[in-house]
Amino acid sequence: MVKQLVLPAKIFEISEEVDLGLIISKLKNFREEELYQTESGNTLSLITEVLDLDLQANSVSGVFSRDFVHRRFYRRKLVETPITEESSFWIKPVNSRVFIIVSAPSVARGVKKLLTSHVANKLSKVLFISRGAIVEVRISHEALKILHESNPQASKLIWFDDVDIPGVDKLCLAGSDIADTELYQEYLKHGKIWYVVFEAQKRGIVVGITRNCVVTLFSKSTAEEFIGYILEDLIELVES
Repeated sequence: MVKQLVLPAKIFEISEEVDLGLIISKLKNFREEELYQTESGNTLSLITEVLDLDLQANSVSGVFSRDFVHRRFYRRKLVETPITEESSFWIKPVNSRVFIIVSAPSVARGVKKLLTSHVANKLSKVLFISRGAIVEVRISHEALKILHESNPQASKLIWFDDVDIPGVDKLCLAGSDIADTELYQEYLKHGKIWYVVFEAQKRGIVVGITRNCVVTLFSKSTAEEFIGYILEDLIELVES
């Protein structure tokens, strides 16, 4: 079903040699239980596990699930509420590399605790015993520059960082300013492209991309179509 989504995801890479069969065998048996003692003396069982594991053709998908206890005050009394947060992930070999896409926020938002970095580190421990086997990847300033300049009219927003103007951390182009080649070139002299929001016209979706490979969907689409766009179109931009 097509929905109006603001759907964040982040691209990672497995730095160790691994095959999809081994990934499936390790993830399908993964389940951890933690006992939590509430202020009222009750004991809760908090579960961390992988659900809906699926192997299709040349990819693996699943849902990373973890229970948390949300603590808040209501009428001066502490209320502890168990919640379950879930994050979908996809693992796919591309040429000689294996990428993982995790669909979750990369920074804390509200009570959200299941962030992309947490999922990546936990999957690394499950698959390889230690952290560090799943690493971040990047898209270069030059690649984002080419992406924008290939069709400037498709760009909606550009943020520049690494700015050399004293007292200025970031520069931004938005709206009609993006089509202003002179202003764009001036900003390029002082900074690097960090973030671009643009319309992927052949897909009919609007997405945002950062150099550290956080990708956000801003338009109507399905999660499957969004991930397909990342795997088929964006992966080729990732630095080797």
